[in-house]
Amino acid sequence: MIDIIPAIDLIGGKCVRLVKGDYGQTKVYDARPLDMALRYADCGVRRIHIVDLDGAKCSRPCNLAVLEEIASRVQIEVEWGGGISSSQALSSVLDAGATCAIIGSVAALRPALFKEWLQTYGGAKMILGADIKEGFIAVKGWQEGTRQTVEELVDLFLPDGLTQVVCTDISKDGMLQGPATTLYTALQQRYPSVDFTVSGGISSMEDIRALDALGLRRVIAGKAIYENRITMEDIRQWSQRG
Repeated sequence: MIDIIPAIDLIGGKCVRLVKGDYGQTKVYDARPLDMALRYADCGVRRIHIVDLDGAKCSRPCNLAVLEEIASRVQIEVEWGGGISSSQALSSVLDAGATCAIIGSVAALRPALFKEWLQTYGGAKMILGADIKEGFIAVKGWQEGTRQTVEELVDLFLPDGLTQVVCTDISKDGMLQGPATTLYTALQQRYPSVDFTVSGGISSMEDIRALDALGLRRVIAGKAIYENRITMEDIRQWSQRG
């Protein structure tokens, strides 16, 4: 059964959501990150997804105090992304309590370094962050494009132990119009040894049930939760089924 991974996006230590990765279209929510993490844990989820949007924009972790607070209080896995551009930054994120780190820009722009991290930390801790805009990988907080495809990156890192990919269709992110289902089913079928996480566009439990029926394994839900299209009770019931 597909795992629901609730999302917490951070700017200035606060919960926010962007539209299509546009920092100019930011909605700030009243909920504190720690409170949201505690609520998710109470629902029985296995993992939460936290993105340091400040860090993604300036290429260094900026919200580690939030990570430390959550990791010390919430007994579930935390996957953390945003601003991990050096070995020192990676160590700081893991030392602050992240279970695993999502690596996007480094993987696309400095693949030798990501290969080194995969070999050092293993596929259980290193997640490839593949953010797609018009078919190609976007980097540096979605502000810049490349000419690489997600398939090219997966092929490159599979020999080094890659087992997890968070793949975001930027055109769907924050739009509440449903995920890019064809993209994810094709990737999961092509690479059965890799756990792909669906990210972007989730609008309801119907979307999640449809992804589950197609054999997908993980899905991130963010704005749909904050906008009460997916409730905490929905998440609790789904987790209990699992």
